[in-house]
Amino acid sequence: MASKTLFSSVKEETRKNYITIFEQDWPLWLAGIFIAVLALLIFLWDSPWGIAGGYKNWGNWILYAVGINDQKPFVPWLHPMSMSNFGIFAGALMSALMSRQFRIRQAPPLEYAKGIIGGILMGVGAVFSKGCNVGGFYSATGMLSMGGIAMMFGLGAGAWLGLKYLLWEMENIVIKPMVQKKKKGTFMGINWNKVQPYIGGSIFIAVIAAFYLYSFVDKTTLGGILFFGFLIGLVMHRSRFCFVRAFRCPFMTGEADMVRVVAMSLMIYGMGAAIIKWAWIKEPMMGVHHPFLFGSLTGGLIFGIGMVLAGGCASSTLWRIGEGHLKLVMTLIGFSIANSITTKILVNYELMDKLGKGIFMPDVFSWQLTIPIFILFFLLWVLLAIWNEETEKFVIF
Repeated sequence: MASKTLFSSVKEETRKNYITIFEQDWPLWLAGIFIAVLALLIFLWDSPWGIAGGYKNWGNWILYAVGINDQKPFVPWLHPMSMSNFGIFAGALMSALMSRQFRIRQAPPLEYAKGIIGGILMGVGAVFSKGCNVGGFYSATGMLSMGGIAMMFGLGAGAWLGLKYLLWEMENIVIKPMVQKKKKGTFMGINWNKVQPYIGGSIFIAVIAAFYLYSFVDKTTLGGILFFGFLIGLVMHRSRFCFVRAFRCPFMTGEADMVRVVAMSLMIYGMGAAIIKWAWIKEPMMGVHHPFLFGSLTGGLIFGIGMVLAGGCASSTLWRIGEGHLKLVMTLIGFSIANSITTKILVNYELMDKLGKGIFMPDVFSWQLTIPIFILFFLLWVLLAIWNEETEKFVIF
């Protein structure tokens, strides 16, 4: 048996690791842990993780470009949430390219319409709850804001209503299936399958270079937010992590896998945030601004309907665009414009303060009781989802 050279051994090991990281799906439970840890790092680095603010920034630019807004918005590459969103997109795009999964994915006309309408509903809902499924639910709950729990119930109700519509659509509207044309591996004489990983590697290098560039111009915080977003996009794409599934699947198929993962992730995130806040490493009220009860509950309801129609939430819209879904591009545009316009209307009519105010769980239950209540609540959610998986009590499909 011929002995291996050092080079061949390294090459073989590199190939094995490449397959593990970029060609095999990551387990959902691992993604849940990674996302909780990354969310805590973003909190320590700057402020709680959010997405809707970045969409609003882009919507403000669209309105400014068409002359509806007179004031020039904040430039996206200096806006923290826009930078985080750019990072999520870049991470997913790199992952899709490295795994040779990127391609332009078209959809039937009705799906584009649902993408736009779903995006509009999510944009409106995110204004009412002062955050999307990430800022208004995941991070709000992790920051021990009562508004996050209220939005969670709203998301569940909205997902149920959205699925009711989809069920009606299946029974009453005939949709011609979209046949994706099989394309050859070459484009303009280039073997696309071979080129994709190199483009993906270039994106990774570009993100690292951007971090150092921001650091060089004394904007290290923004560079770090871009990089953390990039890692989240990578994790979400490799694992197919989607918050929508935690609220849709229990009603659609009874599946409880995503509920388990989101609940576990929130317990890690919430306990980490509790340590950080209780020790005053960060100000305890940071990230507690979600309007309990009316704003968060209503916003969650509207957002929940929208995310089921669109087939993606605020975070999965970004990573699915990164792998080439055109329907989700429509969702992003609808979300951004609706979020910007709705914010403008509510602010002009001084309605924001009437939606409710942020309530901090330890102010209601005390620190000593908040932590066990928090854990027990999400354990109960998991047990309820498992019971529903076994009995199909709430499955409507």
